[in-house]
Parts: sequence; structure tokens; C-alpha cells
Amino acid sequence: MPNKAYSGYLNPKYVPKADLIAAFYLEPAARVSFEEAAQAVASESSIGTWTNLATLSKKMKRRLHARVFSLNKGTGIVKIAYPLSLFENGSIPQLLSSIAGNIFGMKEIRNLRLLDINFPNRYIRSFKGPAFGISGVRRTLKIPKRPLIGTIIKPKLGLNERQHANTAFQAWLGGCDIVKDDENLTNMRFNHFDKRARQTLKLRDKAEAISGERKAYMPNVTAPFAEMVKRAKFAKQLGCEYAMVDVLSVGWSALQDLRDEDLGLILHAHRAGHAAFTSSAKHGISMLVIAKLCRLIGVDQLHVGAIVGKMHGEKKEVKAIGEEIEDTIIYKGKGHVLSENWLNLKPVFAVCSGGLHPGKIPALVKAMGNDIIIQLGGGIHGHPLGTRHGAIAARQALDATVDGISLKYAAMKEFELALALRKWKN
Repeated sequence: MPNKAYSGYLNPKYVPKADLIAAFYLEPAARVSFEEAAQAVASESSIGTWTNLATLSKKMKRRLHARVFSLNKGTGIVKIAYPLSLFENGSIPQLLSSIAGNIFGMKEIRNLRLLDINFPNRYIRSFKGPAFGISGVRRTLKIPKRPLIGTIIKPKLGLNERQHANTAFQAWLGGCDIVKDDENLTNMRFNHFDKRARQTLKLRDKAEAISGERKAYMPNVTAPFAEMVKRAKFAKQLGCEYAMVDVLSVGWSALQDLRDEDLGLILHAHRAGHAAFTSSAKHGISMLVIAKLCRLIGVDQLHVGAIVGKMHGEKKEVKAIGEEIEDTIIYKGKGHVLSENWLNLKPVFAVCSGGLHPGKIPALVKAMGNDIIIQLGGGIHGHPLGTRHGAIAARQALDATVDGISLKYAAMKEFELALALRKWKN
């Protein structure tokens, strides 16, 4: 028997106006109709519950209840419109507690995935968005057009401060624009944050003097909030332009507070842990939604996947994420279930990393365009001649790609690139 307390939330004739719209992929549980399951989601994520309530008046329900206005049994996609009054402006935690909270565990549901969200203009305006964005990053590094090239220090853990700084120095001399800590390197007994930042930034300055190019270091400030801010401020005092943060590890509240500190630092967002709930096509939350929340809050750079790398993420999905954080107007289709108008929120730099090497740069640039940051870890430090030559090979591959030259042809003149292509030919 259908639960009558969940009825009254279906209205296919409803036309959303200033509502917040969420699109879900939905599979109902056994002996539950598609319509019943959709209404259960709408009810539980807005004002309803499993039984009728004496405290819920007809007027209140009419004014505040969510409405299932689109159902497609063939695709499993349900679209729900929520009155904006249900949400606190400027609060991602409250938003997710509503439309991505208890509903995932309901008995009426076999599978449920939050695919996309369309935010009303008033809701968007309650967030700061990126402080720098793509143009601000390019101005800082004085790189007006081409993709940025960078590396992650490898091994992830194990190097001391001096070894870490020297590895970064070699990468910068080889042609990397940026160097970042890995996601699990914070303040270790064998590699203290303060010492690492101080020594690495000292060699960054030396690399700039030698190369004549701007160089950047992204220290991982991830920590409990007070310590995270302390580390970010310390890096700023040393002349650092960046702070890197594991956004899902620290949580949405901490990320919002970090952005609201207005530290004058470019925020580089690592998505460590996302695949725990984004990798399933049927259940959880899409990476597209995570990316949209990061743009709202105001990170300046975000990992989106690499298409040709080692991590999960097909071309269509990664391209859609890149478009979502970089474009102003998003039209539904090609990976976007819903449209979006980002108003005056600055675009976020898409970061591609995970299993990349110089041979994969042309395909990545072809798929994603010039507004990407290409980060190679093992693809630089695993070069037969070491880090500096690995960075040279990566820069050679990027320069050839930008100039429209095939890597096979470029490798006839560039020894470091030739070695890289030979090592990673498969």
C-alpha cells in the first residue's frame, strides 16, 4: 500500500519560477511505484515525513512543499522544485542536509543519485564565489593563454623538508609553473609544515630568478579549521600566493569559513574522497554537484579528473564538470541535466591530474581546451633521468601541443620528451 503521507507532491503541470531545482536518478524499491518513490523523496527532503502531522497545516504545505514536476521512467530521472524559503542563504551544509540527507536511506528507494542542481539567482548571490578565478590566476603567474603545467611532489609521503624543497626546485627549473603538496602531506613528524613551506618558497624564489618565469607553490593547509587558517596565514606571510585544501576532508562549513577569511590566497581545491559517493552511476552524489558547490563557495581551482588518466571519470563527465565551473551560462544536455546562470561568479580553473605523463597532454588539451592546469606526478618524477628532466619533457610536450606539433615529431628534437614517450608508450 502506498504511504498516503507522501502523496500530494506530484504536479507535472507545475512550472518552476524562483525555485531551487534538483535532478535525481531514481530507482524505486520493490513493490513501490516510480511516482510513489519520487513523492517520498520530495516529501522527506522538504516538509513531510512518514505520517500525517497535526502541526502541518494545509496553508503551510501549499506554500512550502516540494513539487515533483518532471518524471521520466525510461531514464529514471526525476526533477523536483523546492521553494527557496526552505533554504538558508549562504549555507551549503543546510542545503545538503535537505536535498542530500535522509532521502538516500529511505525504504521506498533502491537507488538514488543527486545528478544536478539549478540555483535561483537570489541563492547564488548569497555566496562570494571565487576571489581570483581563472583570470586572477593567470595574472598572478603572468601566463595569459596557454595551459598551466605543474607537478605533485612524489612520493606522497616520506621526503623531509629539504628533499621536498629540492624536488620542487628541480621541477620548477625544468619548466613547471606550479608545484603542490600531495593531498595527505600536511604536518608530519618527518616533514613539518612550517619548515617545508619556508624552504620550498625560498627555492621558489631562486627558481624564478634563474628561469625568469613566475613560479607558484601550493602548500596543503588541510587541518582542523583554526590550524588550517593558521597555516594559510603563515604561508601568506612567507610570500606564498596559494593555499591548497582537501575540500571534502575538511567539510563544507570549514571550506566556507576559509573562503570568508579573505586571506588573499588562491584556493586550490583537492577532491580527495569524492569517489566514495560520486563513482556510482545509480546512487550518491555526482561530481558535477560537488563542483557546483565549490564554485558557489569560491575556490579558484578544482580537480575535475583527467579523462586519459588513472582515475574514474569519462570524457563526457569531465568535460561537463569543466564547463560547469568555467562557463557563465550552462545549457542542459551533454552531461548537464539542468541549465545554470552563474551571474557574476568568476570561473574556476579546472585541474586535470591522476596518472598523466607527457604523452597524454595532446589528448587532454584537445578535450578540455587551454583553460586547464595539467598536473603530472609520477609522469614527471618517474622520468628515467629524474624530476628536472621529467619537467622538461612535460613542458616540451605542452609547447609542442600548443604549437600544433605532434609529439612524435617533437621527440625527434627533444631528448627528454623522447625518453618519456619511450617509457610510457603503453
